[in-house]
Amino acid sequence: MTDDDATTGYLPPTGGQPSHDPGSGLPPLEDTVQAEEITRFWDTARPSAGRTSHGGSVGERAENVVPPPAWAFGDSPALANELLELVLAGAKTATASLVVEYENAAEELPRRGDLSILLDGEGIPRALVRTTQVDVVPFEAVTAEHAWAEGEDDRSLETWREQHERYWRRTLAGTPHEFDPSLEVVCEQFKVIYSE
Repeated sequence: MTDDDATTGYLPPTGGQPSHDPGSGLPPLEDTVQAEEITRFWDTARPSAGRTSHGGSVGERAENVVPPPAWAFGDSPALANELLELVLAGAKTATASLVVEYENAAEELPRRGDLSILLDGEGIPRALVRTTQVDVVPFEAVTAEHAWAEGEDDRSLETWREQHERYWRRTLAGTPHEFDPSLEVVCEQFKVIYSE
């Protein structure tokens, strides 16, 4: 990984559909095709999450029918693939985002028990994860345990801080925010419950 590949590990989801912000670096997919891919994936993965569906019958709970938010790691297709592979190999069980990233996207912070569909760099669904823990702490208070759980590079807190500071300085450029060690970081842990 190069210095420019330092990662946040998260693109905020958008209403159950993947984020394909033109600035995200991810290739745009035709919405209908992507929605069908995500729905197909959810139909296959849903039982692994303990969710059943009766074909969308009247009175059925939306959480059993509507796919959870879908998102990709990082800010480029190559980085999304690299980090997804760490997840699929079992090395990456956590990610981090800035609270301001959620605020800018008008998204709620993740909560324990939330489901998400992880996309590869081409926007194809590859894994269903369940959030197991969420802590919000200042950047300077992120723990060595969290850095290790992110599974990247040498897994040290020092490397985590260097790479994430570099990443957030780059991705916050041009926004009303700039990097500061007191910025709040959403430290999210997750478990893979289904993958393809």
